Amino acid sequence: MPEIAPRVSSTALQAFISKCLEATGMPWADTQTVAALMTQADLMGQDAHGVFRLPMYTRRIRAGGINVTPKISRVQDRTATALVDGDNGLGHLVMYHATQLAMEKAEKSGVAWVGARHSNHAGPASLYAMMPLKKDMIGLYIAVGSANHLPPWGGTEMLLSTNPISVAVPAMNRPPIVPDMVTTVAAYGKVKTAAQRGETMPEGWMMDRSGAPLTDPARAAEGFLLPIGGPKGYGLSLIFGVLAGTLNGAAFGREVVDFNADSTSVTNTGHLVLALDIKAFADPDVFRTGIDAVWDEMKSSPRLPGVEEIRLPGERLHRVTAERSANGIPLPVPFRRQLAKLAAELEIDPL
Repeated sequence: MPEIAPRVSSTALQAFISKCLEATGMPWADTQTVAALMTQADLMGQDAHGVFRLPMYTRRIRAGGINVTPKISRVQDRTATALVDGDNGLGHLVMYHATQLAMEKAEKSGVAWVGARHSNHAGPASLYAMMPLKKDMIGLYIAVGSANHLPPWGGTEMLLSTNPISVAVPAMNRPPIVPDMVTTVAAYGKVKTAAQRGETMPEGWMMDRSGAPLTDPARAAEGFLLPIGGPKGYGLSLIFGVLAGTLNGAAFGREVVDFNADSTSVTNTGHLVLALDIKAFADPDVFRTGIDAVWDEMKSSPRLPGVEEIRLPGERLHRVTAERSANGIPLPVPFRRQLAKLAAELEIDPL
């Protein structure tokens, strides 16, 4: 029988993450920002992008691969656009700064696009797409993934990453619509969590270099992820990489550093965030009520045989967030052992 994953409160988890980061030399105020965002990722059910990444982040910090005291600055700054340089800071800090800036600009200009370079892994895309919701705005986030796992369509050299995108649209009384997806059939973080749990992968996630299905996550290095929609997913990954990477002067293609395997090299990760003020187009309440109507129309539409429920993007996120806020965040026993080992290395109290 598999071990039951014990639960931890979001408050305790956030405090633990903050203490770990502070032990690496990160200023206390910055640890609060990062810990809150990482904990929110776990609350939303983004298990591959929350505390799961903490051992990797601390390893890179201690090896000199991440700057714990970055001077985040604006390289370019116009009315509705900006380019932020993250000074090799942790991606959560860089993208929190960039998203706040995008919202400030959008309040004045109606829409704002902020790019970022010299950043690092920042957690799930939906974290930043959802921030503008609080301002009656639509948010969009795209990033160059932190390791290449996808070849050009028909090729075998992994020159592209999963390159995630998320869009968040507010509703009035319904949950916001929040697609959060990568351009591959599965995110590589799901491969890693499958390996951690001793699970196999479904056929269609990965392929080896001979073209055969790859279902053992322990053999992931022998193959590559498959794009959504065949060549269409490849095209999306390519364009997202150009917009979030090349346009910002960030890494793309062979320049991308695999932060899973390399703890010392600067990754120069690129991102972009867009904030769109609904007031520039419509009354926010009218728009949000309209999204409720869209939500209800989709939910009430006829279903195929055997389908119990039609769900909208972000509906599971909303349900998981409510459940975990009430009952705690499940952490598998093997991973809790890893966190205990990390706490001992950092000389802090375990979770």
